[in-house]
Parts: sequence; C-alpha cells; structure tokens
Amino acid sequence: MELAIYIGCALLLALVLILSIGHQRPHRARLLADSPLHTEAADAEIEAVDIDQMIEALGERRRLAGRPEIGEELGRQALDQPG
Repeated sequence: MELAIYIGCALLLALVLILSIGHQRPHRARLLADSPLHTEAADAEIEAVDIDQMIEALGERRRLAGRPEIGEELGRQALDQPG
C-alpha cells in the first residue's frame, strides 16, 4: 500500500514539474502568431518565382508534345488570359 502512495506522489510531482516547465516556456505557435509570416516583398518574390515555374512547366509540356517552346512574352500573355 505504501509503495502505491509513493508511486502516486512521484507521478503527481512529475506532472506538476512538466506543467510548470510548459507554462514558463512560450509556445512557438504563439511566437509566430505575433508577427506576419510573409511581407509584401516576400509575397511578390514568391509570386514571381511561381510564374517562372509555371512558364517552364508549360514549355516542358510543349516540348514533350513536339510543339515549339513558348517564349516569355507569350507565356505572360497566356497567364493573363482567363480560362
């Protein structure tokens, strides 16, 4: 019976220690939420890279189909058209 009490007290003490350590250290999610993840400049750079990757993928599909490659100007026109 005494052994069960000692084990219970040890588990309770361990739980209190873990909770107190977790309460003192701020969570990473809270730190990220305090500041924006992307700035406008970073978003513009990501957009430019995405457009370049889309044009390259379109060129690759055209090469595989045996059609002539699409130029950057034509690629920009294709991306601007809805549809």
